[in-house]
Amino acid sequence: MDMHPQTDFESAVARAKNLPRRPDNATLLRLYALYKQASEGDAAGARPGIADFVARAKWDAWATLAGMPSAQAMRDYIALVDALQHAA
Repeated sequence: MDMHPQTDFESAVARAKNLPRRPDNATLLRLYALYKQASEGDAAGARPGIADFVARAKWDAWATLAGMPSAQAMRDYIALVDALQHAA
């Protein structure tokens, strides 16, 4: 897995779209946050307003990962997708 982290990450992103069961909302937020941290780094821009609760929840989940290196976020994302696939 660690030989080609970007390729493994891209494969996990594709696999996440076809999970056997839909994860709960907390797990979906974790996947989103790890994806954003891996692909863009720390959360940037203004925090969405309270009226946009979905965008705000996503941004907040992403912001909790501030400082996590991209490579670590990729590894964590891959591990989470693997666990979700095997839990079904």
